[in-house]
Amino acid sequence: MSDAPRSVRLWLLLLAVLVAAMVIVGGATRLTDSGLSITEWDLVLGALPPMSHAHWEEAFALYRQIPEYHRVNAGMTLSEFQGIYWWEWSHRNLGRIIGLAVFAPLLWFSVRGTVRGRLRWQLWGLFALVCLQGAIGWYMVSSGLSERVDVSQYRLALHLSTALLLYALIVWQFLSLSGSRAVAAGSKLGGWAWGMLAAISLQIVLGAFVAGLRAGKTFNDWPLMGGKIVPEGYFGEPSRFADLFERVAAVQFNHRIGAYLVLAFAIAFAVKCYRAGRDTRRYGASLLGAVTFQAVIGIATVMAAVPLWLGLAHQAGALVVVTAAVWSVHALSGATRPARHPRSTAALSAVPQGR
Repeated sequence: MSDAPRSVRLWLLLLAVLVAAMVIVGGATRLTDSGLSITEWDLVLGALPPMSHAHWEEAFALYRQIPEYHRVNAGMTLSEFQGIYWWEWSHRNLGRIIGLAVFAPLLWFSVRGTVRGRLRWQLWGLFALVCLQGAIGWYMVSSGLSERVDVSQYRLALHLSTALLLYALIVWQFLSLSGSRAVAAGSKLGGWAWGMLAAISLQIVLGAFVAGLRAGKTFNDWPLMGGKIVPEGYFGEPSRFADLFERVAAVQFNHRIGAYLVLAFAIAFAVKCYRAGRDTRRYGASLLGAVTFQAVIGIATVMAAVPLWLGLAHQAGALVVVTAAVWSVHALSGATRPARHPRSTAALSAVPQGR
């Protein structure tokens, strides 16, 4: 194992689980149209839900002032409001928990000297990213409180991208401190692994636009869209570049094409890994398996018009794909270091570290 204390590695693993849960709860908040139910942001007092009937009526009155209530949920009862309120409240409180789960242990590790030097600053950088993500979350919610009946798909894409960046960085740090075995044969595959991660990241951003426009609720046939290869309404009249991100037909078509390209890339990557040797095969196989499963879930989700459980499965699948991609990049790009054992030092020095 690495020289990093076991407590630090377990802490990072816990953070990865919490961020993954945050992404999934965020998906549920979006799919249940709950994201605008809390119209104010109070970092401290907002952690408490309404504690009395009068407090619930006050929160409901604030919600009745925004366009979503008037145009979408007019006539909603207090009981129905409570149903969407709890999703958003849970999402925000999980964010608070993550902030504390990063800050308190990291402060303890820093004061005791458990983490030092570059690692300490990298971990504090994670805390800064958590704070930034909270600000982006409110920036996203605020876009739906004045004129729109939903949040901006651009801000949603930014919010999801930042969450997955945070998750990927935590996984990367965990792998770095776990002392995983180096893959000497992976030097030629590092570029491929980075390319896979870039393609997957772009595909997730495209998926965020689908979510932001609720595009999965339309064109529920496959492999065609509305009986056509390129759906009607891809561009407006006159056509604009922004149509690629603002028209339902366009964002769903782009996400579908992106999925096909990522799957083809994953197949090629798996073949490359298989041919490179036994040590690299697991990375290609795991990433191809994750991408294939995610593609199947995606097809099922759109054909079923995005039921909650399938939508959340698709969101969780994205986390699995990102995990497999980060693991592959970490191992094949030279970031992984061999564990140091006294009896193996001489042997390691005699083994060529690549060609």
